[in-house]
Amino acid sequence: MVMVAQSNTGDAAADTGGATVLQVLPALETGGVERGTVQVATALHQAGWRAVVASAGGPMTRELDRIDAAHVDLPLTGKSPFRIHANIERLQQVIAEHNVDLVHARSRAPAWSAYYAARRAGVPFVTTYHSPYGHNWLKHWYNAIMARGDRVIAISNFIAGLIRRHYKVEADRLVTIPRGLDLSIFDPQAVTQARMIALSRQWNLRADRPVIMLPGRLTRWKGQGVLIEALARLGREDVACVIVGSDQGREAYRDELEKLAAARGVDHLLHFADHCRDMAAAYMLADVVVSASTEPEGFGRVAVEAQAMGRPVVATDHGGSRETVRHRETGWLVEPGNAEEMAEALGVALSLNEEERRWMSENGRQNAVDNYSVELMCERTLAVYRSLLG
Repeated sequence: MVMVAQSNTGDAAADTGGATVLQVLPALETGGVERGTVQVATALHQAGWRAVVASAGGPMTRELDRIDAAHVDLPLTGKSPFRIHANIERLQQVIAEHNVDLVHARSRAPAWSAYYAARRAGVPFVTTYHSPYGHNWLKHWYNAIMARGDRVIAISNFIAGLIRRHYKVEADRLVTIPRGLDLSIFDPQAVTQARMIALSRQWNLRADRPVIMLPGRLTRWKGQGVLIEALARLGREDVACVIVGSDQGREAYRDELEKLAAARGVDHLLHFADHCRDMAAAYMLADVVVSASTEPEGFGRVAVEAQAMGRPVVATDHGGSRETVRHRETGWLVEPGNAEEMAEALGVALSLNEEERRWMSENGRQNAVDNYSVELMCERTLAVYRSLLG
């Protein structure tokens, strides 16, 4: 596996004469993949390269407009073989019309189209492998396109290990580049009291109660049920637990969680908050942040965001969290699905004295600054491009 060293993006642009990079993904709605695409496009623009993005569009195209990056609207959300085949020719046209020097695919269905378009055009092809995905025989074949890049970017060492195990990717093609945070947004010093007060009132939080927070969409594998069980085992009446995230139509699951909380006698401690537009302020309201995923996450953005905001983390001991959370230094790692172990960790987190909390807060912030900034992610990504463009 190759860890790409930091590089100067301006030098990269000089080496390649301001090359044009086409990034391909299904749509520009919201999410880590979409955010990373815009961040890299911004870095390309700042370095004097040309950024082109092909997708089915979405609200984040406005961010591309601000940096004069070209967006090409293509029907890249479909997974049917007919749609994928039709998109090969469409992407070939994009490559030709925009004089594209390199293609970077960020999702499986458009990657199949982008791979053949890049090969026909004779330009390098890069992929970013974002998720553990599934691996029955059909999915194994479908996922394989993400391992066929001239460079394959894994978002964590955990993902890099899966790629090596399933697809035998050679070491010189495999690069680990963790996702990056905008540390000017996720900065405790940048959050005003007014923002915190507004959110606290919206959620009806009391100032005298420590807050346990689990951010993440309402879906079973995110582990909200495990947290509710842990809250019951914690046995404290002086806390508030906020579950932040939309149910995205999973009303039955939300009802199930509410019934579980009532059955365990903790429903009065629990607040369900839908999508939050100010997560930096949300983290500042938390005394401890939980990432309770019962299935391993490829990276686990919540744990890193919380550390950037100086908040201790309780995360499950698998996937990307093993790399991003430093056990007993920036948080605690607990067995996935083990409510008793989670309750014990929550108890320790809530019992920290001021000096211990400050020490852990400083460790978490420094961990994010040293390893997970958007600048570092973009520098490493542009270094990958440069390595292929000569």
